[in-house]
Amino acid sequence: MLSPVQSLTYTIVLCDDIDRMKAFYQDLFSFEVDSETDESLALRAGTVLLGLRKRTRHYDGRSGGKEFPGVQLAFFVSPEEVEACHQILLSKGVEILDPPADQPRGHRTCYFSDPEGNVLEVYAEI
Repeated sequence: MLSPVQSLTYTIVLCDDIDRMKAFYQDLFSFEVDSETDESLALRAGTVLLGLRKRTRHYDGRSGGKEFPGVQLAFFVSPEEVEACHQILLSKGVEILDPPADQPRGHRTCYFSDPEGNVLEVYAEI
């Protein structure tokens, strides 16, 4: 166990088309831009950073596409906001993977994907 670890502070999503991904995430979320370069963007989501970074290093691998999503990100909202988020996603033409549904694990969820096929989830505890 890595007991010295105190918290998760950031997540990085590797991108093939950084401009398209920047546009998607900046348009969809109102997170504050923490930093930005030609090859990366860091968005502040509360105490956590969501980083988008162009694949530039040999160990970044290649995009797996929709058959092999590289990451799933979950965004917490209130129960009544799940449907509202779903409607916003539809209005923006975002691909919905699973519409809002109550799950046996006590979550109301809506799954969708970003332009590179990563799975995103809006969820609420119910």
